[in-house]
Amino acid sequence: METQNLLLLQLQHEWYALPGSAVRAVTRWRAPTPVPGAPATIPGIISQRGVVLPVVDVRPLLGLPDGPPERSARYVITHHGDVELALYVDGIHDLTDVPAAELEPPPSALNPQRLRLLRAVTRVDERPVALFDMAALVAALRD
Repeated sequence: METQNLLLLQLQHEWYALPGSAVRAVTRWRAPTPVPGAPATIPGIISQRGVVLPVVDVRPLLGLPDGPPERSARYVITHHGDVELALYVDGIHDLTDVPAAELEPPPSALNPQRLRLLRAVTRVDERPVALFDMAALVAALRD
């Protein structure tokens, strides 16, 4: 049975996932260095092991309100192609394998702004989880 390795994460009270193959590291949140003129989705930059990474907050792209970071806030260092970034999330839950057959297309009734960022939806421990499409996420940041 084919499975997909997923990192489960939380944004506000919603669960999302990233493909495990796109995750390089998870690190504690620390205040990013602001970049003048950057959009709301890029609140600043951080240095991770000598590499400067843009911090990405996808909440504005998903229509979610932002708020102050909690103790559970983390950066997920991800990559897609030649792009590396630090994705700001409200919490990390687990790295898990989900049967590929349980990944379904996102419902077309979703807000189009959200829909374009998602590759699939599934349930993990009876919770709905939306899987990010890394290519679409990077493309949305370039728009």
